Amino acid sequence: MSQTDIHVANAASMSQDDARYLISLIRTVPDFPREGILFRDFMPVFADSRGLRILLDALIAALPVHTDEFDAVAGLEARGFLFGPALAAQLGKGFIAIRKAGKLPPPVHACSYALEYGKATLEIEDTSVRNNERILIVDDLIATGGSAAAAKDLIESAGGKVAGYEFVMELEGLDGRTALGDYPYGSLLKMPA
Repeated sequence: MSQTDIHVANAASMSQDDARYLISLIRTVPDFPREGILFRDFMPVFADSRGLRILLDALIAALPVHTDEFDAVAGLEARGFLFGPALAAQLGKGFIAIRKAGKLPPPVHACSYALEYGKATLEIEDTSVRNNERILIVDDLIATGGSAAAAKDLIESAGGKVAGYEFVMELEGLDGRTALGDYPYGSLLKMPA
């Protein structure tokens, strides 16, 4: 499989030329990080000024909720940190970093979630989310939806409200959307798992 199996989920979010250009920047790496995995390397988009501009403009065009419906953007470590702050700044919103466990000084809010083998924990600083603050959660990829659902639980445990989710890429066939419940959601690009 290659870039030809990647398609734009929301055609109104970018022109065909921009979509082709953005997709051309995504590297497909077979058997990484382990055999049988088809890894989509999104990092070249950040190194390319045109690609980064296309990405940010398309994310804004494809927002699952109007900008008046959320107060801040929360991005998941690590790649959600790369475009989340730029997106938030462009929208005039604050940014909340959702970190892996042990990366923030206490006190923190934490939420653990199940992995295929074991568990993981996400954290935010206890002052990151104001009571009833409406948060748009962003990440580079949705697969099974486990980390995105944990981010929702984390935001809510801190007193916030999730306004919706936005992803750059969505792996089809893993049913990650189901883990998000009825919250508004969007993804720019879709590809087979």
